[in-house]
Amino acid sequence: MLSIAFHSIYKHPLPEGHRFPMIKYELLPEQLLHEGTVTQSDFHTPNMPNMRYIFGIHEKAYVNNLLNLTLDPRAARKIGFPLSAELVERELRIAQGTIWGCDQALQKGIAFNIAGGTHHAYSTHGEAFCLLNDQAIGAHYLLQNNLAKKILIVDLDVHQGNGTAEIFKNNDTVFTFSMHGKTNYPFKKEISDLDIALPDNTGDDEYLSILKETLPKLIDSHKPDFIFYLSGVDILASDKLGKLDCSIQGCKERDEYVLNLCYKLNIPVQCSMGGGYSPDIKIIIEAHANTYRAAKNIYF
Repeated sequence: MLSIAFHSIYKHPLPEGHRFPMIKYELLPEQLLHEGTVTQSDFHTPNMPNMRYIFGIHEKAYVNNLLNLTLDPRAARKIGFPLSAELVERELRIAQGTIWGCDQALQKGIAFNIAGGTHHAYSTHGEAFCLLNDQAIGAHYLLQNNLAKKILIVDLDVHQGNGTAEIFKNNDTVFTFSMHGKTNYPFKKEISDLDIALPDNTGDDEYLSILKETLPKLIDSHKPDFIFYLSGVDILASDKLGKLDCSIQGCKERDEYVLNLCYKLNIPVQCSMGGGYSPDIKIIIEAHANTYRAAKNIYF
């Protein structure tokens, strides 16, 4: 049985100009249920998190400004969404969904957050639609509770995980790996433990070859006992915010490769969805659904 964190507040209504990126959070679970990849019992509604895990990653003053809706207007503009109590609650529940997913992955091998992948959230501020860094918070939860000793974050979103890199830059227990578009946002990138910046128009063959050459070596050298996987589908050629040239089939093979590797090596993996901005919503849903289909085929 797949373990998937999902809450109705993930579908938080936004002003018209901001609604499109949120629609997938409503449509994806409907598609997975419709086709029989999951059942309703696979879904879990996350509660609000213990704030100690939020404060363990994010500066207290920043979090309190979010909670009190007193964020400086310039800082709020960097986030990209109109700041509201509903939006802050949504981010907190997403963080808890990833924490819950950590426990589920330890039990079952894999778990999903149908949102998350908020890798542009720094310790001191948010940006690019990311307020709180869910996988960083999940990593902190595992380490604080002695549930993992060495963690690998595999970020395959088309955009560099700049916030994640900043948060763990001086932490030897968390290895950050980001494979992203060289000329994509963020234009001023942070330094991950390993960054692979791909040139524009990188296609399936080159993308998969680099990944298959890199990931096993990382796992062998770092020896993680837990992996976070950010499975953004904005690597697609059709993505309006990406500059790579991968196909839906290539994206599917990427997910199958990562999850197969975790399964064969018996390393628990928590997956957060990440980005996907193709103009055709059907393409976004199909690409994201492939990640869940791969997990079901491999693990169950």
